[in-house]
Amino acid sequence: MSRPHEHYDHDHDHDRDHSGARGRKLLVAFLLTLLMLVAEAVGGLWSGSLALLADAGHMMVDALALALAFIGARLALRPADARRSYGYGRLEVLAGFVNALTQFVLVGFIAFEAITRLMHPGAILSGVMLAVAVVGLLVNLLVLRVLHGHAHDDVNMAGASLHVLGDLLGSLGAVLAALAVRFMGWNWADPVLSLLVSLLILGGAWRLLRKSAHILLEGVPEDLDVAQVEQALRQADASIRDIHHLHVWQLASGSRMATVHTQVEGDGAEAVAAIHRLLRKQFGILHATVQVDAGPCTDHARDCLGHGHR
Repeated sequence: MSRPHEHYDHDHDHDRDHSGARGRKLLVAFLLTLLMLVAEAVGGLWSGSLALLADAGHMMVDALALALAFIGARLALRPADARRSYGYGRLEVLAGFVNALTQFVLVGFIAFEAITRLMHPGAILSGVMLAVAVVGLLVNLLVLRVLHGHAHDDVNMAGASLHVLGDLLGSLGAVLAALAVRFMGWNWADPVLSLLVSLLILGGAWRLLRKSAHILLEGVPEDLDVAQVEQALRQADASIRDIHHLHVWQLASGSRMATVHTQVEGDGAEAVAAIHRLLRKQFGILHATVQVDAGPCTDHARDCLGHGHR
C-alpha cells in the first residue's frame, strides 16, 4: 500500500485550522443567541406575548444546538489516538444529525403552541412585542452572517445555520404578527405565521437529516459518481491494467477519502502517484490508500468481481 504522508499531514493541519475557525464562529453565535434568548423571555413576560415566549423557547433549543455544534467542532480538533485512528472529526456530523432531530421536536412544539393560541387568544402589548421582535431579527441576521460561508458538505455548520435561520424566520414572523395585531387587530396572524415558519423549518431539517445520515452511513459524496471515478483512474497512467475494489466516502466536513486496488505493469510507483494526483485534483479526495496488485486481486474473489462504494 502507498500513502503520501506529507500530503496527509498538510491536509490534516488544514482541516484542524478550519475546525478551529468554525469553533470560534459557533461560540460567537451561541453567545449572541443566548443574550437574545434572555431579552425575548423578559420581553414576552413583560408584554404578555405568547409569540415572544414561544420564540424564546425556540431560541433556547437553538442555543443548545449551537452549544452542541461548538462542542463538536472543538472535539474535532483532538488528534487521532490508538482507539480512534481517524480522530474525532465525525463528531461534527453527529452534531449535525442531532441538530436535525431537534428541529423536528421544535416544529412539533411550534405547531402545538400555534393551535393553542388559535383556540385561546390572549391580549398582547404589541408595541413591546414589536420592539423586541425587531431587535431579535437584527441579532439573528448578525448571527447568520457570522456563520455564513461554510462548505456545502459541512453538516455541523449547516445544522447550526439551519437553527439560526429558523430563529430568523421566527423573529420575522413575530415582527409581522406584531404589526398585524397593532394596526389591524388580527390576533390570529401570530399562530398562522408560526405554522408557516414551522413548515419551512421542517423542509430544511429533513434535508439536513438525510445529508448527515448519508455521511454516517459512509455513502458516496453526493456530487461524485463512483463509475466516473473508476473510469478516470483507469486512464490515470499507461501502466494501469485494472481498477477494482474502489470505495469512496466522506469522513466529516469536506474530508473525502478513498481506497482502491490497481493492477499495474512494473513496480507501480508512477501509477500510484498518478492516482493520488488525479483523485486530489479532479475529485477533491485528499486522503487515499492505494493497493497495488502485481497479478489478480489477492482479496477474496467475491470482493474483487466488481467495485463497491462506501
